Amino acid sequence: MTDHDLTPAVPDGAGDDAASAATSVPGKYDAEVERLFGTGGPLGPAVGGFRPRKSQTEMAKAIAQAISEQQTLIAEAGTGTGKTFAYLVPALMWGGKTIVSTGTKNLQDQLFLRDIPTVRAALKAPVSVALLKGRGNYLCHYHLERTLANGRMTSREDVGYLREISRFLKMTQTGDKAELARVPENAPVWNLVTSTRESCLGQECQYNQDCFVLKARREAQQADVVVVNHHLFFADVALKDTGVAELLPSANTIIFDEAHQLPDTATLFFGETVSTNQVLELCRDVLAEGLAHARDGANWAGVVSSVEKAARDLRLTFPQDVVRLSLPQIAPSSGFFPALEKLKEELDGMLEVLEGQAQRAETIEHCRTRGLELAQKYKDWTYDPKVKVPPGKEAVYWVEAYASSLQLHKTPLSIAQIFSNQREGTPRSWIFTSATLAVKNDFKHFSHQLGLYDEPAMSWPSPFNYPEQGILYVPQGLPDPNSMGYTDAVLDCALPVIEAAGGRTFLLCTTLRAVKRAAERLRDEFERRGLKFPLFVQGDRGRTELLDQFRKAGNGVLIGSQSFWEGVDVRGEALSLVIIDKLPFAPPDDPVLAARIEVMEKKGMNGFVHHTLPEAIINLKQGAGRLIRDEGDRGVLMLCDPRVISKNYGRRIWQSLPPFKRTREQAEVIAFFQPPAVP
Repeated sequence: MTDHDLTPAVPDGAGDDAASAATSVPGKYDAEVERLFGTGGPLGPAVGGFRPRKSQTEMAKAIAQAISEQQTLIAEAGTGTGKTFAYLVPALMWGGKTIVSTGTKNLQDQLFLRDIPTVRAALKAPVSVALLKGRGNYLCHYHLERTLANGRMTSREDVGYLREISRFLKMTQTGDKAELARVPENAPVWNLVTSTRESCLGQECQYNQDCFVLKARREAQQADVVVVNHHLFFADVALKDTGVAELLPSANTIIFDEAHQLPDTATLFFGETVSTNQVLELCRDVLAEGLAHARDGANWAGVVSSVEKAARDLRLTFPQDVVRLSLPQIAPSSGFFPALEKLKEELDGMLEVLEGQAQRAETIEHCRTRGLELAQKYKDWTYDPKVKVPPGKEAVYWVEAYASSLQLHKTPLSIAQIFSNQREGTPRSWIFTSATLAVKNDFKHFSHQLGLYDEPAMSWPSPFNYPEQGILYVPQGLPDPNSMGYTDAVLDCALPVIEAAGGRTFLLCTTLRAVKRAAERLRDEFERRGLKFPLFVQGDRGRTELLDQFRKAGNGVLIGSQSFWEGVDVRGEALSLVIIDKLPFAPPDDPVLAARIEVMEKKGMNGFVHHTLPEAIINLKQGAGRLIRDEGDRGVLMLCDPRVISKNYGRRIWQSLPPFKRTREQAEVIAFFQPPAVP
C-alpha cells in the first residue's frame, strides 16, 4: 500500500444505502417516532442540548418496526448518533416487557440511574424499571454475620472496610455494593460478605426473607424494563442462577447494547471453567463449618490442609506468572498431570469426611454438595482425541494460570448453534446494537459468530464532520511492531505530538508490558523536559477514579490497555490526542483462537482474513471512537503501526475507520494544535 492510498474513505455505514434501507418500508410507528424525536417533541425540553438527528430518528423507526413485528435487527450506529435514546424510546413506548443488556456494570448503572429516568420523564411513560446484577454484587446477611463472628481479617484496612459494610447493611435498601463508595469494589473483603451460587444456602438460610439477591429478582419479575449486563444474561442462560431465566419467558423485547462484546462473553459462559480458587474457598468454608458444628467429628485443619496443598501444588506446576496453554501444548512429562490426579484424590478424601458429618448441620451438608459438584467438574475436564465429537459440539481444553490460581477451561469453538437454540421458542424481538459491528459495512463476522444468519442488519452514519474535526496520522519511519525497542520508537514519535497537544492524551497499548514501559519512559521524559502533564496509569487506581482525575486535570496523559479502548467517554478539550501503539491483533498463542483458525482452515477459509483481521478492525474502531465524542470536539488519532501502510490488508483497515483528514507529516499534526493566528 502506498501513501497515495491515504485518501479519506467512506466509513462503515456512511453511504446513503444503509440508512435509507431503514425507511424503505414505512413502519407502524414512523409518524409517532418523527413526532417524539422532532423539533418541538418531548425530548427537546427534557434533554439538555438535544437536537433532532436524522440518523437517530431513522434508527428509532427501524427498532420500533422490529419491536412491532417481533423481529431481529442488527443495528450499527456511528459515534454520536445517540443510539441509547434511539432504542429506549421505542422500548419504553411499545416494547412490552423489555430486557436491556449492557457491556459493563458501569453502563448498567448509567442506564438505570440517568438515561432511562430521563427518557421516561420526557415521554411521561408509566413504566417500572428494575436493575439486576449478579449475586456477587449484593451483600449477604449470612456471610457478613459469619465473617464478623470469625473475625479472621488479614489487614487493618479490611477491618475498617468490614465496619463500613456493617453500617451499610443497616441503611441500604438494595444491598448493592456499588452504593458503598468508601469500600473499593475490588476489595478482597467483599468475597467474604457476598455469596456465590455454590455458597448460597438457598431456602435453608435464616435470612431468606431479607435476602437482597431475592429482593432484586422479585423486583425484576414485576418491572416493565429490566437492566442487566451481558455477563449476567449469559451466566443465567448457562447456569440458570441469576434470575434472568425467570424473566425470559415473559420478555417481549431483548436489547443488547455494546453487542460487539457478545461473542466473547457468550463463549465464556457456554464453556465450563473450574479453578483452584474454588477449591480454596470450599476449604475455607469446610474448616469454618466443621469447627462450628462438628469439632469432634474430624481433624478439620488436617483434612483441609492436604486439599489446599494439592490445589496450590497444581498451580505451581507452571512456574510463570501468566500462562495460557491448550491441553495438547502441555508436555506429557509435565508435573501438571500427576498434580491434577492428586487434587482429585484429596478432594475425594475430604468428601468422605463430609459424608460422615453431613447430618450434623445443614451448612456441612451444603459444603458436601458443593464439593461433589466441584469434584465432578475436575473429573469432566478430560479430553480423548479418539472420541468423535458431533459437529457444533467441538471444544478446546486449555489451562490459564494467574499469580495465585489455575483455571481449567473447556470452551466451545463456536457458539452459533447454542445461541440460536436459546433464541428459539416464544416469538419476541431481539435488537443487537453497537458503534462497531461491521467491517467495511459487512456484518458477516459479527452475525455468523452468533448464528444470526440472514437477519436484517442496518447502519447509520455518525453526525460528526470527521474531515473538519480531526486528523488520522500514521508516523513515518517506525520499525516492525515485533522488533525490540518498538515501544520506545513509538514514544520518540509521540512525545513532540503530546507536547504540542498540551497533554490531553490517551495512549492506548495492546499489552500491559507496553503500558509499564510507556509509564516509566514518559515519567522520566516529562521530568527531564519540564512538562507538567499529570500521568495516569492503568493499575495505579480503579478505572472510574483514573478517568475522573484525568477529566479534572484538563492536561493529563492516560496510559491504558484493553479496558480503556471502549466504554470510555471524555468529551471536550481534556482529550485531544489518542495514540494507538499497535493494531490490536489477538495474541497468536491464544488457545481458543488457534483452535478456531485451525477449524476454519480445514474448511478452506483463511483464518487471518476471515477471523483475526475483522476482530482487530472492530477493536481498532472502538479505540478510535474515544477521540471525537461531541460535535465540538477536535483531535488527532495517531496510529503508530506501520503495517497499515506496508501490508496489503491495510486498505481494509483504513476504509473501516472514520473519514478523518489523513497525513504522515508530523509538522501538519503539530500545526493542527497551534492556536489560529489572530488577523
